[in-house]
Amino acid sequence: MNHNIKYSLLLIFLIIFISSTGQVPKWAGKPIDFSRGELVVSGNKRFLVFEDGAPFFYLGDTAWELFHRLNKEETEQYLENRRAKGFTVIQAVILAELDGLNTPNAEGETPLVDNDPEKINEAYFQHVDWVIKKAEEKGMFIGLLPTWGDKWNKKWGVGPVVFTPENAVVFGEILGKRYKNSPNIIWIVGGDRPLEEEVHGQIVRSMAKGIRSGDEGAHLITFHPTGGQGSSQYFHEEDWLDFNMRQNGHNPNYTGVYENTLEDYNRMPVKPVVDGEPIYEDHPIQFNPKENGHSTSADVRRPLYWNLFSGAFGHTYGHHSVWQMWQPGRNPVNFPLMPWHEAIDQPGAEQMQYGRRLMESRPFLTRIPDDSIIVPDEVTTSVPGAGRYRFVATRDSEGAYAMVYAPVGRPFSVRMDVISDKNVIAWWYSPRNGQVQRIGKFSNEGTREFIPPGIGENFDWVLVLDAAGKKFGQPGR
Repeated sequence: MNHNIKYSLLLIFLIIFISSTGQVPKWAGKPIDFSRGELVVSGNKRFLVFEDGAPFFYLGDTAWELFHRLNKEETEQYLENRRAKGFTVIQAVILAELDGLNTPNAEGETPLVDNDPEKINEAYFQHVDWVIKKAEEKGMFIGLLPTWGDKWNKKWGVGPVVFTPENAVVFGEILGKRYKNSPNIIWIVGGDRPLEEEVHGQIVRSMAKGIRSGDEGAHLITFHPTGGQGSSQYFHEEDWLDFNMRQNGHNPNYTGVYENTLEDYNRMPVKPVVDGEPIYEDHPIQFNPKENGHSTSADVRRPLYWNLFSGAFGHTYGHHSVWQMWQPGRNPVNFPLMPWHEAIDQPGAEQMQYGRRLMESRPFLTRIPDDSIIVPDEVTTSVPGAGRYRFVATRDSEGAYAMVYAPVGRPFSVRMDVISDKNVIAWWYSPRNGQVQRIGKFSNEGTREFIPPGIGENFDWVLVLDAAGKKFGQPGR
């Protein structure tokens, strides 16, 4: 049979399969093409793109202890799992949090000689090299933290503090030179500790300066802050900070937290923003599981859409067992529920890809936040809501499409005139499984109420409105 006929029949079968069953095929796992050039900030300063202009969706996973606790076979298992689920960035720490200086890695090596940041242990770093290269082969970036913050502000944890402004610049330059030719690096300085003294800021700036000198500006740099904070609070106007990173944190009460992503989006000068650490799946709620239990997949889905629809250029997922790579025999941190190799297949990790698919199925670089799409319900005041019930909206700046995220299944109304075409195609998109339902074609005049196909607290939805003339096709395809 002719190759083109085979391909056409396969494509027809796939379309029929999706339309008739509503099922979404597994993620193809297509690796990133690093020949597109380095990652840079987009012309409008809102997104990351490759040098050839192709948009980049940052879908991160927090694997903080990756270099420290996994051997090569385990690393291969973990990276392949994340590749298949559509993750594009793996966030990991060279000088890890859980006694990363004095407890050897899986190959029996510690990272520094005499805990001196100016003297690295080559054997330890050869393993780091291997992991970075393996991620490149699988088409993923490494969000590379030189050190966890307890090495410059112990505050809590193991430490010890080993950094000064003087040796931080040397350590940064060593790393910058070592990885300047690796195409899959995004630098993340900081590491979940507050800047409480002037010297803390000096150390962070020195490390960033050393990295930039060593890698000659080849890679982007950001700062990972402590919980509830953002890099913008400290470094927003500094030239070395290419984009802002938030840690919106692990409290599922949500009120007054995820609104900060939009606040960073609106800062001047304009810089891209991403949440580098939202609430983890299976994390003890308010760090007290005996009274409050653990977070669920619904708890991690909500921040995905709150952040994206508030202007973030991507999002980071995390699982409470995976960040620490916990397994029996290791001291657990804050009551993990299962070993890391089971946790990598928890439902929240699988569901992150549906947010990426949705964003990539519509024009990417013209997306802006706009909650004015949502018409307030002045009778019940339940929409647009607050906290875990907060509805958010985004749209194309030229009116080609709009989206509303409903964290619970409740009727709500929207302004139809946000779509520039006189005819609007409306869809329901499920963040839980990526399934799509076509609602119908409507006029772009006035307001219209939409009733989600699943009503209740456990059903979240995205309403997608398309300009009919654009012929985008199904969301997420």
